[in-house]
Amino acid sequence: MNTVISIVIILGALVFFHELGHLMLAKRAGILCREFAIGFGPKLFAFKKSETTYTVRLLPLGGFVRMAGEDPEGIELKPGYRVGLIFNPEGSVQKIIVNHKEKYDIQKVITVENADLEHRLVITGYENEEGERQSYSVDPQAMYVADYQEMQIAPYNRQFGSKTLMQRTLAIFAGPFMNVLLAFIVLMSFSLFQGIPTKEARLGNLAPGEAAVKSGLQKGDRIVSVNGDKVSNWEELVSFIQQNPGEKLVFEVDRNGKILNKEVTPGEREINKGTKEGFIGAYPSTEFSLPGSVSYGAKQTWFMTKMIFVGLGELITGKHGFDQLSGPVGIYEYTNKATEGGIPMLMQWAAVLSINLAIFNLLPLPALDGGRLLFLLIEALRGKPIDPQKEGLVHFIGFAFLMLLMLVVTWNDIHKFFLDKIDQ
Repeated sequence: MNTVISIVIILGALVFFHELGHLMLAKRAGILCREFAIGFGPKLFAFKKSETTYTVRLLPLGGFVRMAGEDPEGIELKPGYRVGLIFNPEGSVQKIIVNHKEKYDIQKVITVENADLEHRLVITGYENEEGERQSYSVDPQAMYVADYQEMQIAPYNRQFGSKTLMQRTLAIFAGPFMNVLLAFIVLMSFSLFQGIPTKEARLGNLAPGEAAVKSGLQKGDRIVSVNGDKVSNWEELVSFIQQNPGEKLVFEVDRNGKILNKEVTPGEREINKGTKEGFIGAYPSTEFSLPGSVSYGAKQTWFMTKMIFVGLGELITGKHGFDQLSGPVGIYEYTNKATEGGIPMLMQWAAVLSINLAIFNLLPLPALDGGRLLFLLIEALRGKPIDPQKEGLVHFIGFAFLMLLMLVVTWNDIHKFFLDKIDQ
């Protein structure tokens, strides 16, 4: 249950901040954002604030911001349509009632001759066959009502496609950027909560029941030498311990100015098949400072980003196979392990996931943010946008490919974490 709660909180936060980035930059550009959704599938919860409906959906596999103009709007007033009009106090059309007109307090019913709800915002029509043709101005925030469902019209200047190339690029890029920013904030908070590891060979917290505690070492001890070899920093101490699993070591310890000798036998743990390393259950000493935490957050974010790109490069070059990829099952298993390590480990795992989400979304694949950015780059090079229907088809095919990849990765995870263990 703790693992499930952790996954819901972590993935919910990652998706929320990703989509929040899209929403903030889109609204700043003046784009009408119809929906801000966490998850896919049927709606579980929804409320509307201003022009945007905020929803939580059944399948927690992502989220989206539905911007006007990205997909077909579904608003069409053809000549001959008989519609009801409701006006605002200024005399402009506030609501256009397509059917079930008897259920509304309609002020005028007309037969549409022409309607422009994108540029001129005018409806022209007749009240009856003998009546004169009249034109009605339409409020830029007017509602189109069909089958009791209201949809706000989207004048062209409120649509995604009407904005400058830079505004659209920023609106798309803001999602991955927010995930990187979230990782930085989490890692900075982690260092404020846990402290920043120092480089000196001084012991911090000790794990109960492990070699460090059994040998009589204490928090705050500074290790001067191991088996007579001087130790100048934490990395050298760790190297000595890892290279001697199960071997008795003599630590020269400085404890508040008093020199002591302690015999320590590192425990053993397997890091690869047939390869073991030593450990004593000791963590480095830490210090607390806001500037140091900011620096730590930035450095760790950069380090994690580099390592993910290195792993991606090894995947592309074939150094690692696709069986190394993990999906929902893998995320559950790794989150379960992180949960056992407590909040500090969960925070670091959340940062790794957030950076992974950012980089994955920036891959130039259809249906991902990177794919959409690629189309914007092509538009910049050719001087005009690609046909929206063709782009939509590419994204649809890309989405189908991603779903297939998700199934393959999930099957790999099932083998890795369950079936292979049963065989063993």
